[in-house]
Order: sequence, then structure tokens, then C-alpha cells
Amino acid sequence: MAKTKTAFFCSHCGAQSPKWIGKCPSCGEWNTYVEEVIQRQEKQNIPKRGATPTLITDIELSAENRIDTHNQELNRVLGGGLVPGSVVLVGGEPGIGKSTLMLQVALTIRNLKVLYVSGEESEQQIRMRAERLGMGKNECYILTETSTSDILAHISNLNPGIVIIDSIQTLSSENIDASAGSISQIRETASELQRFAKTVNVPVFLIGHITKEGTLAGPKLLEHMVDTVLQFEGDRNYGYRILRSVKNRFGSTSELGIYEMQSDGLREVSNPSEILITQHEEQISGSAIAATIEGLRPMLIETQALVSTAAYGTPQRSCTGFDTRRLNMLLAVLEKRSGFKLGIKDVFLNIAGGLRVDDPATDLAVVSAVLSSNVDMPISSKTCFAAEVGLSGEIRPVTRIEQRVSEAEKLGFEIIVISKLNWKAAKSASKNIKIEAVSRIEEVFSLLFA
Repeated sequence: MAKTKTAFFCSHCGAQSPKWIGKCPSCGEWNTYVEEVIQRQEKQNIPKRGATPTLITDIELSAENRIDTHNQELNRVLGGGLVPGSVVLVGGEPGIGKSTLMLQVALTIRNLKVLYVSGEESEQQIRMRAERLGMGKNECYILTETSTSDILAHISNLNPGIVIIDSIQTLSSENIDASAGSISQIRETASELQRFAKTVNVPVFLIGHITKEGTLAGPKLLEHMVDTVLQFEGDRNYGYRILRSVKNRFGSTSELGIYEMQSDGLREVSNPSEILITQHEEQISGSAIAATIEGLRPMLIETQALVSTAAYGTPQRSCTGFDTRRLNMLLAVLEKRSGFKLGIKDVFLNIAGGLRVDDPATDLAVVSAVLSSNVDMPISSKTCFAAEVGLSGEIRPVTRIEQRVSEAEKLGFEIIVISKLNWKAAKSASKNIKIEAVSRIEEVFSLLFA
């Protein structure tokens, strides 16, 4: 009987060491090495096919035929559809809806066999969920198995067009003598599935768990191996879910898809502005609408601010869905450049709908919401903002202003406040919306509260 061998692996980057060391020489993290049992098999003398160097201009290009998932939000995030032979990793918190999304995709794809491999649920449990989602006519096959050798054998017999693995942490390979979910097992099973996808040209979805820090569980090598990494996120207190592209070799990484969790599954939200703008019966202070862009999609979001006297002496700064450091910078600009005394007041900021935004074009809306709450005067619900605020108090231009103006006009807004440097481009895109071009914060204050 072969002697059991152990090795130490970095839980952060997957680097291997024969002994425990405090600091990983590969990624620089401390105390990340864990011991795992491994069993090295003798290498088989498999004849290798020799590859020859080819001049790049002599390589023939073929038309890229993407697979339609019949899910427009997923197609958008993937870059237009699913690329044959690609490996897509979908991560997210427990209960966020990863399995629901993947099963929903498996049930809606037509004229293509889909193999859904589950290592966490029984066939009856999956069938119960499929009944709730509405099955219809489909070619979805369910397999409850955790051994990669058995899974690949079933795949060879069935010849599916798409394979979904739920989840990669439950699989185990006979080549590694370690428990399922360990770093070595995740690396080995993902490698076997990647080789299968590239060899047979069949796309594979991998559902992955995340750690308590919010990162994908397993070695960092897993994210490097796959072609696309999608992050499924959302707030449990909201019914909306956001699918972000963290890595994509076949499309943009700035795209996102928005879903609404309902009793019969995930509903695609084609118009995000409908969930991001709150309908008020009466106008209230501290609310402003920002015209932002996520990826290629323009959307309007509501920024809510509350400014009050500091009750405990030390002013508080709190943000939900916005960078706190950027809020502090904007408040400093208001105090230093424009003379608004906000240093002794509490400021709370919230992005409605549970969305997190990083677009600099929201600066002017944030500043307007703060000023509105400070003077307790509402801003017209038919006014929106799209501009960046500089450190000297100037209103800076933003990119793709034409799309922002068109989206605001489509949703019925009457006025959009932008930078003067964007006026010429915005004027060509506007038809029935009034454009207010400003260059300083003082002009914005006079325009809104004069």
C-alpha cells in the first residue's frame, strides 16, 4: 500500500509547499497554508500531439456562434450569449438564488440537451423547484453525482449541449486523496471539467460558494482557470438581485443584469429605473435623481440624503450603496469651496433599491440631495443630474452624456443638470428635455433653491 503523502496549500492563491510556512511567497498572505492529503499517481506514457508554431496572420477566423440562453439579462452579462467550450463560474451568498437562476436557464433553453449535475440536492428536491419555476417543454436532464469520473462517463453517453455543476465544492476526483471542498480537490475537479469543455467544445457552468469575507471559496487559481466569473449578489431585505461580470474573456466586465426574486422564480428587469426610483406621493427634501451608466446600460437611480445636527458632538458619516470616502470628499468641497457648514452635522446617504454605484456622474446628484436636506427644500421630481464634482468645486463633464440625456427624456424627466463642457453633445441628443448647463456648485444651488 502506497504511503500517504501530505502537502500544504495556500487557501488564498493555491500555492503548494512541502511544509508549513507562515507567509505565502506567492501572494504574500499570512497564515493561509493548510495541510491536505494528496496521492500522486504514476504518470502514464500518453503520446502527446505535437503543436507547430503558426504565423498569426495565417490563422483562420471562424464566425463566433454564441448560444442563446433565452435569458436576456444573462446574455447581456456574458457578452451576447454563451460561448461554446467556455467555463463560467457563478458565485454568490447562500440562498441568493444561484441554483434557481441556473435551473431556470436549464428549463428555458430549447432544442439543446442540458445536464444539471447536483451534489447538494436530491432529484425530488430539484423536481419540486422545477415545478415552481414552470417546466414547460425542455430537454433538461438531472444527475445527482459527486464523482468527476462518473459525471464525465454520463456526459459521454448523453452528449449534452450545456453542463451545469451545482456546486464545484461538492465534487471529488479519484486522482486526489482529499476530502471534497478542499483546495486540491477544487483545483483538480475544475481542471478536469475545463479540459472536457475545451476538448468537446461544450460550455460548462460551475456554481461556487463564497467565504465569509465575500470572496469565492477555494484557491484563487480557480478564477484564473475559468473564462468567465459572474457574481450574483443582492440584499436579503430587497427582492432584487444583481448579476455582475467580474471576469469575462469574451465580453465586457462592466455589464450587469438585474432580476427580481418572485415566488415563481427570477424575473428579468429590463428597465432598471422602475425599481431604482421611488414614487413619492408628495415632494420631500433630500432626494435627487442621478443618470448613471452601468456597462452599456443607462439607468436612473435615486439618491437619498439626510442632514441633521450632530447629537453626540462627533458628526457621523454613513453611506449605503456609495463610497464613504467619496462622500467625505464631496462634503469637504461643499464646506471649503462653497461655504456650506456641514462639518458639525450628521450626514447619511442611501442609494435606493439596494444598488451600489461607482459612477462619478452621481456626484452632482449626491451634492444636490445633501444641499436639499440641509436647507429642507425639495428638488423637483422631474429634474435629474449627470455630472462629476471636482475638488475645486467645479462641475466636470462625464462620458456618454447623449445616452444619459436620452434615458432621462424617455422616462419623462423635464430638466437635466449637466456640466457646461457637456452642453454641445447633450444638446444634439435632446428633443423634449430642458438642459441646464452649470460650471460651479453655487450655480446649482441658485438653480435649485433660488
